[in-house]
Amino acid sequence: MSTTPVSQTEPDDGAAVPSDQAVEVLRRQAAGLVRDLRELADPSGWQAKVDPVGFGGALGETAKSLAGSPGAVLRAGVGFGVDSVKAVAAAASRAAGGTANGPASLPEKDKRYTDPAWEGNAWYYLARQEHSLLADRLTELSQAARVSPTARRKLDWLVGQVIEAFAPPNGVVTNPAWPKKVVETGGLNVVRGARNLLRDTVQNRGMPRQVTPGEFVVGKDLAVTPGHVVYRNRLIEIIQYEPQTEKVHEIPLLMSPPWINKYYIMDLAPEKSLVEWAVRHGHTVFMISYRNPDSALADVTMSDYLREGPITALDVVREITGRKTVNLAGLCLGGTLSAATTAWLHAKGDDRVNSLTLMNTLLDFTGPGQLGVFTDEQTVNRLERSMRKDGYLPSSSMKTTFDLLRATDLVWNYVVNDWMLGEDPKPFDMLSWNADSTRMPAAMQTEYLRTLYLENQFAEGKLELAGERLDLGQVRTDSYVITAESDHIAPWKSVYKGAAKIGGTVRFVLSNSGHIAGVVNPPSPKSRHWFGESADLPGSADDWRDDAGEHKASWWEDWAPWIAERAGKQVPAPERVGSETYPPLEPSPGRYVLTG
Repeated sequence: MSTTPVSQTEPDDGAAVPSDQAVEVLRRQAAGLVRDLRELADPSGWQAKVDPVGFGGALGETAKSLAGSPGAVLRAGVGFGVDSVKAVAAAASRAAGGTANGPASLPEKDKRYTDPAWEGNAWYYLARQEHSLLADRLTELSQAARVSPTARRKLDWLVGQVIEAFAPPNGVVTNPAWPKKVVETGGLNVVRGARNLLRDTVQNRGMPRQVTPGEFVVGKDLAVTPGHVVYRNRLIEIIQYEPQTEKVHEIPLLMSPPWINKYYIMDLAPEKSLVEWAVRHGHTVFMISYRNPDSALADVTMSDYLREGPITALDVVREITGRKTVNLAGLCLGGTLSAATTAWLHAKGDDRVNSLTLMNTLLDFTGPGQLGVFTDEQTVNRLERSMRKDGYLPSSSMKTTFDLLRATDLVWNYVVNDWMLGEDPKPFDMLSWNADSTRMPAAMQTEYLRTLYLENQFAEGKLELAGERLDLGQVRTDSYVITAESDHIAPWKSVYKGAAKIGGTVRFVLSNSGHIAGVVNPPSPKSRHWFGESADLPGSADDWRDDAGEHKASWWEDWAPWIAERAGKQVPAPERVGSETYPPLEPSPGRYVLTG
């Protein structure tokens, strides 16, 4: 049964816009300019531009609350002063050869403080003590404030950002690495750092560069598993990978990546590619590659992504392979859409999805972690307003947001490396992918944030896409749900809540990694994961964790036999990719992944 008419479109360059769309783009930009001029005369318009996330409101609530609790402010101030005197005394003792300890408890495991000077030099020891004391008092003050839940999320996040910003390693006067580098380079690091700072101010919106352009090239160093594009429409390309085994499983595997970034995090580099792993284990693998949207796709909705993305891809895969069912694997937002696709098909009585693999995927959005700071009603309204002119959310906005969620590693680490020490960033393939951000269509972005993050419609069985109401409880497909204990974007306990709502048997797996390393997870001596499988998962994530088994291995090694059991018998590998209906268009990685 074909649910969506599928047709091969003529290849385009990914940037050219037909004349009627060009007119629409110009109309939209003109209307946006008019709105901008109106908003400039409106105080709320100024506020949306200057403070799009609404931190000012949270700080206002905090100030009002603390003004009514002067005792809390006084206690924090006096406490900081008293402890600071003790810290100075401890530092003075150390300067004289003593070993006195200051009042602050310093964490032992922090890679920023491995230099012996942090303990052996009185000045640097004092800097670290004072920072820890400041962090404690700021946290104490913020917790004393009685504010709304929305303001609380924003306030806690802001306090965390301030604490990280003032960390001693981030200052030239309080980081022992800086004077050592000055001596080592004869001061050249100062010149190089100033050059890097100027470059990043002009070229990178004031954020420190994480990668050096050109070190990793898509199609040469990254996304190199051999394959061909076999289908293209206005939204996606479909890549079919060449077999690397004489026999393959009869049921093909379709991978559904997020469109927040480009697909090749799932095909990163040789020996670090999930695609390569699957192909080498005898699967006929297909990949969806999303177009980087521009103003022409401003009105694309989640229903469009569903129909023109996974639903269309399933039609193409089934036609090429001649198989009735397909194993579907999705990552992050691509996993959410994969689950929605499966629920949509079940609602229509279509069982073409044979098994479902979800990687670091939220289905229940009541616990969005740090992203909750950016997904309240007011912030979504302001975001919607900001996207009106161009019809999309700029890629730089997405990247900056995700970088700030891990500011210590992705911002301040490079402030020190690039600007203070005058070094170029070390080559890192995952960060090269992270820097290759995409835009988000305005209509889809707003709909996604409202229906999922604000209203949690999917988990509650209220989400409607393409004419069908989606019910996770009606999904009876076997599911493999992998999550990561250090995931800051899809917290593992939140992933668990969503997985527990799936109707079929679920193998829930927790890995010892983060959001990205949880996907790029080839076998390693450091890898381990916990697992449990049930048609009715325990009510709480903690209960599941107490009973979970443990393997000292990558989850890839656990998934391989699981997906093999659901991929059918072994048959001779296809002699070519594509079919008469869908012939190869060009070699992978295709065209859409290369559009900026």
